[in-house]
Amino acid sequence: MTRREVANKVIAAPETAYRLDGAVDAPVLLLSNGLAADLSMWDAQIPFLAAHYRTLRYDNRGHGDTPASPGPYSIDLLASDAVDLLDQLAIRKAHFLGMSLGGTIGWMLAASYPERINSLVLCDTPIEGAPEVWAPRISTALSRGMEPLVEPTLERWLTASFRAASPVVTERVGRMIRRTSPVGYAGCAAAIQSMQLTSLLPHIKAPTLVIVGEEDTATPPAMAERLAASIPGAELVVIKRAAHLPNIEQPEAFNAAIGDFLRRHAGVRPLDQPGGRV
Repeated sequence: MTRREVANKVIAAPETAYRLDGAVDAPVLLLSNGLAADLSMWDAQIPFLAAHYRTLRYDNRGHGDTPASPGPYSIDLLASDAVDLLDQLAIRKAHFLGMSLGGTIGWMLAASYPERINSLVLCDTPIEGAPEVWAPRISTALSRGMEPLVEPTLERWLTASFRAASPVVTERVGRMIRRTSPVGYAGCAAAIQSMQLTSLLPHIKAPTLVIVGEEDTATPPAMAERLAASIPGAELVVIKRAAHLPNIEQPEAFNAAIGDFLRRHAGVRPLDQPGGRV
């Protein structure tokens, strides 16, 4: 059996919630959200990205509107869910943009299904599991639900200055965390906790960009440097004045970084150049 067949034999794939935006003939860009997040986390990027790409956002297993199945999960399983979605939509290849857990899914896809991934953007992405970090969070989610995890997560995800200056956005992010299925959270957290995937990184052939928030304490810049150094030819961009969600704290800088990288590898010109997509 293939890795994908083994993954799907263990836990049947759910009906994955997704959203498509942009022109049907544009290059496809698959976006994968982080733990305790849903596809709305990319709202600030879609007006920019959908002008150039056919954006495909989806909710990971047990997140947003995608049902949970009994855990624990694995990164291999979550990657197979993404491949199943591409197959369902008859998409042969895609560019990939993933945040945190989504970034880990991205490098699994690039290593295990290289024929499906054109380029890879890994944002604030963990490089290895940390059982001492994840075990208490898994226990809390399963015994007490998501509410006790909301404030600590917001403190890791967003800088104190941003939370103070942008209470409406912070509350919206908090609601996203709160509505996550505890079973789905625990299943995906277990996938991060148990992952031992660093041996895959040198085998990634897709052009890769690693992005990290300068003030990220969950996946700090030093971790991003290790990640970039482990993938042949990978580029690294550090977003200033941002923590774990630079796409929300600094959307202009984030969009500029991913826009430059994707233009070089998807052959799409900026809107202000002749022949740019409108």
